[in-house]
Amino acid sequence: MAAAKKRTRSGIEDVRDRKAKVIKDSGEKRHIAALILARGGSKGIPLKNIKMLAGVPLIGWVLRAAVDSKQFDSVWVSTDHDDIEKVAKAWGAQVHRRSPEVSKDSSSSLDTIQEFVRLNPEVDVICHIQATSPCLHPFHLKEALEMITKQGFTSVFSVVRQHHFRWQEVKKGGSVATQPLNLDPSNRPRRQDWDGELCENGSFYIYTRAMIERGLQGGKWAYYEMLPEYSVDIDVDIDWPVAEQRVLRFGYFGLDKPEVVRLLLCKVSGCLTDGRVLISVSGEEMVSVNTRDTMGIRMLQREGVEVILISSSEDPVTKALADKLSQRTGCEVRQLSKDIQGEVKAMMDDRDLDWKEVAYMGNDAPDVDCLNLAGLSAVPRDAPVVAINAAKYSCHSAAGRGAVREFSEHILLLKKKAKSQMEQDRIHRNTF
Repeated sequence: MAAAKKRTRSGIEDVRDRKAKVIKDSGEKRHIAALILARGGSKGIPLKNIKMLAGVPLIGWVLRAAVDSKQFDSVWVSTDHDDIEKVAKAWGAQVHRRSPEVSKDSSSSLDTIQEFVRLNPEVDVICHIQATSPCLHPFHLKEALEMITKQGFTSVFSVVRQHHFRWQEVKKGGSVATQPLNLDPSNRPRRQDWDGELCENGSFYIYTRAMIERGLQGGKWAYYEMLPEYSVDIDVDIDWPVAEQRVLRFGYFGLDKPEVVRLLLCKVSGCLTDGRVLISVSGEEMVSVNTRDTMGIRMLQREGVEVILISSSEDPVTKALADKLSQRTGCEVRQLSKDIQGEVKAMMDDRDLDWKEVAYMGNDAPDVDCLNLAGLSAVPRDAPVVAINAAKYSCHSAAGRGAVREFSEHILLLKKKAKSQMEQDRIHRNTF
């Protein structure tokens, strides 16, 4: 992974700044909290913070980076919405239910952060992470926080370098000529000859408690420069497809390496099929299987991933139907008891596998434990909320209509991404 470029710039430090810098210099560890603001009343995109982006709730991307960075004593989401609270807790965050006074359209981030600080007096440093920055990685947070904890800065914010020539705005109908703001038109520089300008990219802002009480940025401040590929900020719906492509390429997918997945367990009813069972006059049971899904299974098998189709005791598959499915997909079809997790663990033990080597696709409450434990897990688009909150990936496609193919492609994409990174790491080691 490319290392982020980092530069710092000191401001004027007065007596109050020096006091802020030596907070708890007696050796007591400062409490560092991550805080994501996620109000339910987004005007641009309704409930934007929990809208699915590349199979993950938008807020899940930054929560995963914050939790996995292991830099925070606590990770919080400040919200006024029940659904956002449920998603936040599912992704490992504590929840601050903000008051109505700071939940208005006119409320500022400062109002909400100051309320949080008042109600949590143990917190000494706040890392305010924007939910709309899904390409944030743990190493960004670690390096930026060290500028506070080791270098003594009281305010650090993320920036990106841009090479845009700016011109003065002229109101419509005005007769005043526009003027260049950051270039000499008679001597336009080439991109490679110009350092560009540093602009806030909105990924995160870190403040000491003293700075928050005084109005956020100030004191001895510094910027942390992020590379452009990590600087994604979603403001309007048109950004969504672009952001999904960027996240799939540059997003952070967790600590576990996806290339180790060796087994996919996929529910038949409600995943491979749409859950309907057709019964003929003679009593014969029939289900519909999408050819896109069977092709997805074969794609995994060609890459060495074993696929087992499973059905629960609550929704069994007849032996005749199981035989037909096995013949059609080339997979073993296994009937499980009510103890799904126990039987899955037995299958893993037989193959000497850990949970991180298992992908699991389920669709309802009985699957929640396995969805939580598996290294990769997914549910179809039409799965109930209890299953969606437990899964690491939520498909755009519905059950029986391409969801298995979509999850198969997701697994293969992550394997390819991880192998590419391993090759890049090998080149770096050999070079240096």
